[in-house]
Amino acid sequence: MKGYPETLVELAAALRGGKIDLQEYINFICDRIDEQEPQVRALIPEEGRRERLLREAADLEKMYPSDGPRPPLFGVLVGVKDIFRVDGFLTRAGSRLPASLFDGPQAKCVTRLREAGALVLGKTVTTEFAYFEPGPTRNPHNLAHTPGGSSSGSAAAVAAGFCPLAVGTQTVGSVIRPAAFCGITGFKPSQKRIPTEGLLYYSRSLDQVGLFTRDATGMMLAAAAVCRDWDGERASGEMTMPVLGVPEGPYLQQAPAGTLAAFEKHLLRLAEGGCKVKRVEALKNIEEINRRHNRLGAAEMAMEHERLFAEYEGLYRQRTAERIREGKQVGANEIEEGKRSRGLLRAELEGLMDENGIDLWVSPPATGEAPAGIESTGDPVMNLPWTHAGLPTITLPAGKGEQGLPLGLQFSARFMADEMLLAWAVRLEGLLANSE
Repeated sequence: MKGYPETLVELAAALRGGKIDLQEYINFICDRIDEQEPQVRALIPEEGRRERLLREAADLEKMYPSDGPRPPLFGVLVGVKDIFRVDGFLTRAGSRLPASLFDGPQAKCVTRLREAGALVLGKTVTTEFAYFEPGPTRNPHNLAHTPGGSSSGSAAAVAAGFCPLAVGTQTVGSVIRPAAFCGITGFKPSQKRIPTEGLLYYSRSLDQVGLFTRDATGMMLAAAAVCRDWDGERASGEMTMPVLGVPEGPYLQQAPAGTLAAFEKHLLRLAEGGCKVKRVEALKNIEEINRRHNRLGAAEMAMEHERLFAEYEGLYRQRTAERIREGKQVGANEIEEGKRSRGLLRAELEGLMDENGIDLWVSPPATGEAPAGIESTGDPVMNLPWTHAGLPTITLPAGKGEQGLPLGLQFSARFMADEMLLAWAVRLEGLLANSE
């Protein structure tokens, strides 16, 4: 952002220290939104956004005057996916259903962000109920392409420079994929590491809250504010470069040849930077994993919407309605099979890590660059197994592809090794910064 730091850490430090006037900063951002948002359409429209933010900023400054300590995210603007309840905002979840149906207490992760000093820039666009029916958001790198989904607006808002931090959710690939498409950093912690209370659930077994920032260093600051029992000291010592595991076999073969060629170039760059790369046969039953995950998600979506769908079926968009109808056909045994599968997959992947001395799995975060058009948000198949296992996963920007759109690289760690994952990510992003 011209005139202001682009990274969350630098911006937050300047706001806390009074080196940036908060009121001037808010006016700058609102001017940018006025100019660019009609094209990007990342935010839910809000009458009087600027005036509200200026009032909230004044209240924050009274609470934390410049001559005293200030919280870590003092004055930082955060976008919140419109499936979280936020005090002062309606929740619509990208749907045509009455917003009053979704009233309730504020999401716990939003409360944590506000307690850390953040100001809610606004709600960000989501696909309908975080499934595949897209909203109007476009990719800031090329307005003719999707930003990904379902956390479309959150990724696009950070990429467009509207906010340095945004909140999303991932049930299959809805944080990692849009972050990769938009050329930013996306982080999905270990399952339940960020509280889900106050979220309109798609699937209670699979939904995971995630974050968007411009870089991994900023992600460490954001994660410390919202993740349960965050311990930055776990990764504060000397660290060698990680041993990376490449999950060879049918999982990787889901990606087209061009994506795999770019992936190999990234692996070479990482190896040249000091990472040891090991190729390990893994995820041989990926088709079965995909089936179990998708059937469990459909079943639990049908459960969440049972009452609403009975009354408002005509207001649901086609793909969402079809998903709910599919979910109604999933039996109890299949649901339990899907739930058991999560723990079994986690144990399998971590067992392979132990046997082969692997620190992080590395893989493509998407099947390619962001697809043209906004009718589809892209294929989440490359994200699915890591989400199914609940493993902490991050995507880092990794240059651009043949169409000139961003590429990323996806890394997954052991369950609850989130702090280590982010510490390694800070080192890895430097190796990928100039990737082609």
